Amino acid sequence: MSELIDVPRGLTGVVAAETTIGDVDGEAGVYHYRGYSAVDLARERSFEEVWQLLVVGALPDAERRAAFLGRVAELDAHPGVGDLIETVAARTDDPLTGLRAAWPLVASVRGSRPLYDLDEDARADDAIAFAAVAPRVLAAVARGSDPGPLAGSGTVEAYLAALTGGAPDAAHERALTAYLIAAMDHGFNASTFTARVIASTGADMAACLTGALGALSGPLHGGAPARALDSLDRAGDDPEPWIRGELAAGRRLMGFGHAVYRTTDPRSALLRTVAEGFGGPRVAQALAFQQTAERLLAAHKPDRSLHANVEFYAAVVMEECGIPPEMFTPTFALARTVGWTAHVLEQARDRKIIRPSARYVGVPVHG
Repeated sequence: MSELIDVPRGLTGVVAAETTIGDVDGEAGVYHYRGYSAVDLARERSFEEVWQLLVVGALPDAERRAAFLGRVAELDAHPGVGDLIETVAARTDDPLTGLRAAWPLVASVRGSRPLYDLDEDARADDAIAFAAVAPRVLAAVARGSDPGPLAGSGTVEAYLAALTGGAPDAAHERALTAYLIAAMDHGFNASTFTARVIASTGADMAACLTGALGALSGPLHGGAPARALDSLDRAGDDPEPWIRGELAAGRRLMGFGHAVYRTTDPRSALLRTVAEGFGGPRVAQALAFQQTAERLLAAHKPDRSLHANVEFYAAVVMEECGIPPEMFTPTFALARTVGWTAHVLEQARDRKIIRPSARYVGVPVHG
């Protein structure tokens, strides 16, 4: 038996692959997509432009942006997809369950084949098609019927309109765009790594995305935004007693701390600025909660640097945009789907299957 190498729990700090998609510097508190500051992209660019950056590999000019939107619309209009989405929406009221069910069904309708058997262009078509259908499925389950292809007027505008039942104003559209771009990719998080492991087997795009979504559904990964909002509701206008009680009971404050960042989460700082632009009592409450929580966490766990993470202000921003709490994690999934597809495409170029080892620590082999 070959010698095994000890690694940290959770594979923390272990380099599992090389990537050109992006990087996270947890010590400095910065991250980027293909060399562009992700925060700057979130402030300045459209959802489709950054989608194209991650999946195609470069920011588009006006002509390439129009061509990409046309490709999205064409792939999203595949015959039979609308009926399939209506069927899914009629059978579940949970958006993540609906999306987990829809992707394999879309693969069947599209006749999707394993990534191993496809060339680069066909893989890219699958990546765009499965990402394009995600907001449509999520909105369909939330409203009970298929809103139709969403890319015609812009993904974010159409998604917000489908969820809220009316045309969104420019401030809400810009705020949600900033959040979605900021959340598209973030290193080898649990769901992204899951997608890459499945891609390394040569499986089809739907299998990769469905597995990633399963990982994202866990409360320690993508399930915290609604829980962060619940904390604000429970704490009320004087958060200190409630926070002290949670810390004394050994419970985690949802929306605080991060596995990578040892300083302020740049996504949280971005969304805090977005939230401050809205103003109002909820935002004031969130700012007071953050200040109190970080002060008490510093005293309670002086050996750790615990700050508000992306999920805390994401909850506030999405609420201000009119998105109901049950759609917070699905909306995060919508953003992260773009990043997953980029990683699946990258991993599919490497024909080596990801196959680590485990150290057996059970009872000795019976003689």
